Amino acid sequence: MAQINKISKQTENRFLNMYEIEGTNKVGHPTRYFVASRAERIEDLKISTGQNKPDGVVIYSLYGEKHDRVVLIRQYRYPIDGFVYEFPAGLVDEGETYGQAAVREMHEETGLDFSPLTVEGMFEEPRFTTVGLTDESCATVYGYASGTMSRKYQEELEEIEVVLADRDEVRRILKEERVAIMCAYQLMHFLHDEDPFAFLKGGGCTCE
Repeated sequence: MAQINKISKQTENRFLNMYEIEGTNKVGHPTRYFVASRAERIEDLKISTGQNKPDGVVIYSLYGEKHDRVVLIRQYRYPIDGFVYEFPAGLVDEGETYGQAAVREMHEETGLDFSPLTVEGMFEEPRFTTVGLTDESCATVYGYASGTMSRKYQEELEEIEVVLADRDEVRRILKEERVAIMCAYQLMHFLHDEDPFAFLKGGGCTCE
């Protein structure tokens, strides 16, 4: 098994930093690895804490009286110099629950109100996003959105279009557009299942 001997912080940024890891690989040869992390200090890395504390939340929400539309955002992302379809998402502030973070982020990104569901823990357990590159993990929060869309609460750096997609539009998006992988998997279920949240009910979900 590989062994970590030393961690060095390479950058000083507010939201994302690069860390260099020095150690040995499974056959004992020296190795170097670079990891991007939301952590501001080496002590806060998941390597150091051994805990999977979520950095953010991803919000899977249904909209409309029949819950037949899903709330998406079409957001410009610098790494691809273009737009990608995603679920609303954001970082969890210190002291926030997953649900509180989701309500706040939904309102900031879309202007919509959000009512999170209470689900069994395994459904919102923090999961790693791209573990080959980063130790970032996010919890998924499920619920229902209502109200009127607005961009007035978005930050200056955010270039976001809010999309309330029915199944025909979701099918088009999956065929023709760039989509974040966490979002794409759920959208496939949205297309297939008459009740998109049916899979939550077996775990004691308080779904309507």
